[in-house]
Amino acid sequence: MESLKVYILIANRVYNDGIRSGLGLAVENHYAYPVIMNGEFPRMTNYMTENIAWIADMEGEVFSCGADAPEDLPEDTTITNISLEELGERMREADFIIPYGLPKQAHEPPPACGE
Repeated sequence: MESLKVYILIANRVYNDGIRSGLGLAVENHYAYPVIMNGEFPRMTNYMTENIAWIADMEGEVFSCGADAPEDLPEDTTITNISLEELGERMREADFIIPYGLPKQAHEPPPACGE
């Protein structure tokens, strides 16, 4: 089976499981590149930082497009800043591009649903 290059574009922090999906692809011997768009960073829990580290260990990379990576990232967690133009160039080599989740809604969610 041929390894695929897959970019996962995450436009809303609620859908941070896109990083976990990238890890699942990496485990299946594919190259996963989750991209956090517009500064929509998930909460950096131990679970999330481990997922990001595992993706890097499996020759993938987590990108941030549209905002600098948060200052409070743990030392062993790497999120690479990338411009929209650079991302476009890299995605030309992709086998699949997955827009993951929904964009932010115009209305605030009820308090029980909000982060």
